[in-house]
Amino acid sequence: MRFWSRLMPAAAVCVLTAAAGAAPRTAVAPPGMSRVGPGIYRPLYPASAAEKEVPVKAFWLDERLVTNRDYLTFVGKSPAWRRDQVKRLLADEGYLAHWESAKALGSEARPSSPVTRVSWFAAKAYCAERGARLPTEREWELAALAGETVADGSGDPRWVGRILAFYGEPARRGALGDVGRAKPNFWGIYDMHGLVWEWISDFGASLVASDSREKGDAERNRFCGASGADAQNPSDYAAFMRVAYRSSLEAPYTTARLGFRCARDVEAAR
Repeated sequence: MRFWSRLMPAAAVCVLTAAAGAAPRTAVAPPGMSRVGPGIYRPLYPASAAEKEVPVKAFWLDERLVTNRDYLTFVGKSPAWRRDQVKRLLADEGYLAHWESAKALGSEARPSSPVTRVSWFAAKAYCAERGARLPTEREWELAALAGETVADGSGDPRWVGRILAFYGEPARRGALGDVGRAKPNFWGIYDMHGLVWEWISDFGASLVASDSREKGDAERNRFCGASGADAQNPSDYAAFMRVAYRSSLEAPYTTARLGFRCARDVEAAR
């Protein structure tokens, strides 16, 4: 996992197009969330010709990543998710291993830094406790496509350059930086790039959508070989890295650079 932690790209896995102009603000935003979308999601490996473009409804997304302080409050309310009590089926041995103890953060987990070393099960439980959920792949990617002033930053060389520079960074050690230090993107979301990788609700969706529904067993390993010809955009290096990383995850896994944020349906938040 160390190799992948070094290469964790925070760029869009697929091409998406956001609706022109700012998102309509017809509903009151839940505290700490901004409205993202609507837009169009173009998966790297569409399951069929009819799914090369998939509409994404508007949704609410946390403006900031969940922090160690936030998660400490959560485990205080939900002791089953403390590292000394969590079931191993739900989180591996690395779960919150950088915290000083089950109830204290310590020097390696600053309060305002994003919480990491949490499993998909744990992230899902945290969001549920807030009346929220993890974002889907298409939702997260739509939010991540935005530059600072436009809904689609993929045509800005400076925006792309910053993301590529992040790819080249060596694995970071020690405490992470605080959330919300960089400028927010077009949607008002912070740190979609350059800080941590993020859990999504359907982290295995690309693998399932591209292979299991239409392809036979002989093609199940396309992500491990030279498979650019099957992709919508064979030159999108970030997309291949994202699909490969996500398909390597399992729900109990935890890593030092894997955090999360929560989402909500716009309709449910009114």
